[in-house]
Amino acid sequence: MKKLLLSILIMSLGTGTTLTFLSSHWLMAWIGLEISTLAILPLMAQYHHPRASEATTKYLLIQACATGVLMFATALNAWMEMGWNITEIKNNYAIVLAMTALAMKLGLAPFHFWLPEVMQGLDLMTGLILSTWQKLAPFALLIQISQPVPPYLLTALGIASTAFAAWGGLNQTQLRKILAYSSTAHLGWFIIVIQHCPGLTLVALGIYITMTMAAFLTLMESSSTKISTLSTSWSKNPLMMVTMFLVLLSLAGLPPLTGFSPKWYVLEELTKQDMALPASMIVMTALISLYFYVRLCYFSIITLLPNSTMVKMSWRQKSKQDKITLATVTMAALVLLPIIPSIMALLHFFN
Repeated sequence: MKKLLLSILIMSLGTGTTLTFLSSHWLMAWIGLEISTLAILPLMAQYHHPRASEATTKYLLIQACATGVLMFATALNAWMEMGWNITEIKNNYAIVLAMTALAMKLGLAPFHFWLPEVMQGLDLMTGLILSTWQKLAPFALLIQISQPVPPYLLTALGIASTAFAAWGGLNQTQLRKILAYSSTAHLGWFIIVIQHCPGLTLVALGIYITMTMAAFLTLMESSSTKISTLSTSWSKNPLMMVTMFLVLLSLAGLPPLTGFSPKWYVLEELTKQDMALPASMIVMTALISLYFYVRLCYFSIITLLPNSTMVKMSWRQKSKQDKITLATVTMAALVLLPIIPSIMALLHFFN
């Protein structure tokens, strides 16, 4: 893809998301969502491969369906309540329809089945954009409409997302599908407390984006898209594989890594809200997710060569990736735990 066209598409992605951030009217938010969707489609289809074309078509159909449901919900609310303001959605049917549409856009369960299939057809860089940047605009709308949403609906979406994603990722061998299920599971943790503590949700989303960037950039450095390929990468770059091992454990939420802090604060908030049962259920689903993260670590670190392998070794190509960005997000994904309490204290102070 030519640099000029790539620059235009990236600027369009930024413009669409920013427009949604700044919108108070549903029409402007819809325009921002559509700009972001149309800008990422050429990036998804840039490699002329049947799998990439299939992933692009699936993504377009899902996003179009979700946008249609969202517009119907906002039109219904405007008809019943005489208002197009995002924060003034009051009609119960409109609230449920808008939540359904945004859940489809984000890939929340039970509307998450498209996400692993689409991710499988993309290259790692486009998959990174889909897993991080494309979540921001729908999430901004979700935060704005979360207060009138029935609490049981958010709790059900959160627990279902963590449970379905944990079970879905158990038997996967494709790394992009595993990271797609990881995305759905993490969003489930955020959704369950979005009504009680929006500031915590934003901090947790920022930490998730940092960890996901570290995971994708590390995979790009080793050119790994399958577990079998990952298991032969140790001989090429042992330090990178150790880093990947730690990033995966951070995604799993193990202390003392950065990924432990959002899960800890989510459980603390659920306890404050007397939601002991949802907290227990979401912790049990996290244990299932921990299995496939540890499974990845086992194949990347513990099953080392010169053990016998049936995998064809790839040629060692010199990576042209920006090492500064990789080092920055990796360090942030691993060692930010001590300063998270200070960030949360600042949030409570300004609130």
